[in-house]
Amino acid sequence: MSIFAEVPQAPPVAVFKLTADFREDTYAQKVNLGVGAYRTDDCLPWVLPVVKKVEKMIVEDNSLNHEYLPILGLPELRSAASKVALGDDSPAIKDGRVGRREGHLNMGEILHLRRKLFVFFDSAYQGFASGSLDKDAWAIRYFVSEGFELLCAQSFSKNFGLYNERVGNLTVVAQDKDNLTRVLSQMEKIVRTTWSNPPSQGARIVAITLNNPNLFTEWKGNVKTMADRVLLMRDQLKAKLIALGTPGTWDHITQQIGMFSFTGLNPKQVHYMIKEKHVYLMASGRINMCGLTSKNIDYVAESIHETVSKVQ
Repeated sequence: MSIFAEVPQAPPVAVFKLTADFREDTYAQKVNLGVGAYRTDDCLPWVLPVVKKVEKMIVEDNSLNHEYLPILGLPELRSAASKVALGDDSPAIKDGRVGRREGHLNMGEILHLRRKLFVFFDSAYQGFASGSLDKDAWAIRYFVSEGFELLCAQSFSKNFGLYNERVGNLTVVAQDKDNLTRVLSQMEKIVRTTWSNPPSQGARIVAITLNNPNLFTEWKGNVKTMADRVLLMRDQLKAKLIALGTPGTWDHITQQIGMFSFTGLNPKQVHYMIKEKHVYLMASGRINMCGLTSKNIDYVAESIHETVSKVQ
């Protein structure tokens, strides 16, 4: 008997199972609203033009190699990513600490002392919400300005289209340099026992882009292109559902931000959408707005209308 005979079969990962089912579906009008990646209006993956440009630069740069990176990652990425999150003029970057207002009980102190909470931001879609990097980072920068110590996890998977590179950064805002140094020393220990050394390809793409003013400007334009299409699809889907007289209210479609929208469809309705209308979405009712196009949005709106009208 195999030593693996008692290993139970794990259920499939929902989003990947959904994509596999979509690929096997032969229906001509099928629509995939489950995948967490940007799509063009032709429903095709989009490699950002700035990414293509930087990849070519990397290939042609004979000074680059595949030596180990510093244990905390590519320095050029770490510093530039923190500036994207906190802003070039952040005191946390200029002074190496979070500035504190002497003699003033600030919001950070109230949160820490009374509620015993620690601030952690997950910045996975900066630029995707409004099309503006600065506007989307407002909350992070406000907390820093109010004297909070915090962690900010950044992902560049979505706003660079680097889904399989998994480029990220963890920004630590501490009260002073001494605290920061000790925190980073513990992070080095954690990194050493987990992945030991990070991959460089995606990190270099992001670092080169963020540190070059011209490339940075081009990237912001690429991000706005993606964000504007998402905002357009939100407006159009809501308008079409209202025009159809679809039961319920649909303001949440335009009130929500980012790549995804929680439609409010329940599991039974989701099942109907998939099995009867061949529109694939998560069981939670979440859809990827990037999966909508000028060619399929009418069909999707009509499918939602039929589903909500028939299935309770």
